[in-house]
Amino acid sequence: MNPGRHSIMVYPDLPALGQAVAQRWRRLAIQAHSETGQFHVALSGGTTPRYLYTQLASPDLVEALPWGTTHIYFGDERCVPPDHNDSNFRMASETLLQHVSIPQQHIHRIEAENPAPELCAIRYEKCLEDNLPCTPQGRKYFDLILLGLGPDGHIASLFPDSDILHEQAKLVAAVYVEKLQSWRISLTFTAIALARHIIILVAGDNKADIIAQVLGYKPHTIKFPVEMLHESAAPEWYLDTAAAALLASVD
Repeated sequence: MNPGRHSIMVYPDLPALGQAVAQRWRRLAIQAHSETGQFHVALSGGTTPRYLYTQLASPDLVEALPWGTTHIYFGDERCVPPDHNDSNFRMASETLLQHVSIPQQHIHRIEAENPAPELCAIRYEKCLEDNLPCTPQGRKYFDLILLGLGPDGHIASLFPDSDILHEQAKLVAAVYVEKLQSWRISLTFTAIALARHIIILVAGDNKADIIAQVLGYKPHTIKFPVEMLHESAAPEWYLDTAAAALLASVD
């Protein structure tokens, strides 16, 4: 990745990062609502987004945002029940969804508790087809997709050396993550390419090395999953100072 292609913003800590992304969410939500009357966003799991969701559930943003016309999706999910400690849905529900006035029919969770992961993926793809809006040219789209970044360069559940990296026909696929010995359901690169805006949130010193590599500040020979994003994606990077520690400069 060429750092010149990306919007890179650095904040002193997780609360400041979460507050900044919450304000970006606000601007994008208001813009989408003024254009189409709806806002369609896919959430990420993980520790870093938790701070964002807490900010979004603050009284000021609960009142300011058009929650009644917001549609919530998920970038990936572990194959566990929705009340499981590892569930991305549970985390988002406890930190955000229970605190805002989103109609239940606008919360499109991945029903990953089904014992057949492939069936879960098929059902969620149909959910996207049925609920995502279309451009005048008939192209489905998300207004915003939130992503985290793993130390191995994965986004959503698009892990290195997994078959899902090469999936081009499907919007959603099941993937067995060998190193975690578990099944997950994930948006594919094809689905992520439908996003009008992509925000990648990264925090912690254990992410500093991967950030320096994928943003082009440190040479590397392995192509990480995040680097397989479609050329038109141009994500917005929101980092804390620990994750940005090895960047030579940030424009």
